[in-house]
Amino acid sequence: MAQNENVAALGAAGVSVWLDDLSRDRINSGNLAELIATRGVVGVTTNPTIFQGALSKGHAYDAQVAALAAQGADADAAIRTITTDDVRAACDVLATVFEETGGVDGRVSIEVDPRLAFDAEKTTAQAVELWKIVDRPNLFIKIPATEEGLPAITAVIAEGISVNVTLIFSVARYRSVMGAYLDGLRKARTAGHDLAYIHSVASFFVSRVDTEIDKRLEAIGSPEALALRGQAGVANARLAYAEYQDVFDGGAHTSTYTHLAAMGGNRQRPLWASTGVKNPDYSDTMYVTELAAPNTVNTLPEKTLEAVADHGEIRGDAVSGTAAAAQEVFDKLTAVGIDLDDVFAVLEREGVDKFEKSWEELLSATAQELSAAGGN
Repeated sequence: MAQNENVAALGAAGVSVWLDDLSRDRINSGNLAELIATRGVVGVTTNPTIFQGALSKGHAYDAQVAALAAQGADADAAIRTITTDDVRAACDVLATVFEETGGVDGRVSIEVDPRLAFDAEKTTAQAVELWKIVDRPNLFIKIPATEEGLPAITAVIAEGISVNVTLIFSVARYRSVMGAYLDGLRKARTAGHDLAYIHSVASFFVSRVDTEIDKRLEAIGSPEALALRGQAGVANARLAYAEYQDVFDGGAHTSTYTHLAAMGGNRQRPLWASTGVKNPDYSDTMYVTELAAPNTVNTLPEKTLEAVADHGEIRGDAVSGTAAAAQEVFDKLTAVGIDLDDVFAVLEREGVDKFEKSWEELLSATAQELSAAGGN
């Protein structure tokens, strides 16, 4: 099976294509393996909403739920077993990619319980627990980039565990995330861990920024405000990439990383998340084609991945050197009355709330299924 040329062009531009979805059907049917072969997929991300969707459809989990019910498992234990089984299986499907890329790709992410997003100690403890349960070297533990999540990121990296930092919306928070990662590498080195085996990505959310800011621009309603719709998400990500280059790619603040790199430390790659385009007036591939850049990851819903394969125009590096223009967009947003600090605070809170709601729905539905199967 030949790889699609548009997706191959993304790879040539330095972008790792990850699928933002996982289900047991996708694994067992061979669909995930097919996407690896034909669509250049080299990683998988999950979140509570994805698992909630997977477990609510079809009957792929019925037998396991019945077995868990017979064992007396409660909803929390059942969900833990089911989700870690899926992630472990996906890790095995991607094991060859992991080996071929020296551990850079072939990764599968699983998120800590979103209800722990504001508790660093419990987040750290569960991250260590999930790492042990899945027991695969190509696992990423997803930790939200809340203020409370930052020390958890450092602590988990210090344990020698690879981390996908999620729910990043602002460049200011992204700087803190990179700092937490580097602090973790220093502590991991002190603890005797081999830094070469520790990897990390920083998941910067894109479409949700446009959705929130566009809503506010339309409320303002002036011609100047309306002309800025659909620009903030890409501009925000491009500013984030400039920060990445500053810390990891020869910028003014690269010296800390250079020191750790000499001891085997890996760069923390930017990952573009929330890349499904919500507004039908915009190009359905804009968060892929406009954010292609070296050493980045783009995690795509399958619908967006197929759109890229069909008509995505990849023009190489679309990000390097765009920071000044991106800052102009933000200056204009501020000038028309957009409170960017408030935007990012709202997006973080809503992001955590959305995952909490999905998790609660998942627990409730699983509890009902366990009860129907004769469990607790």
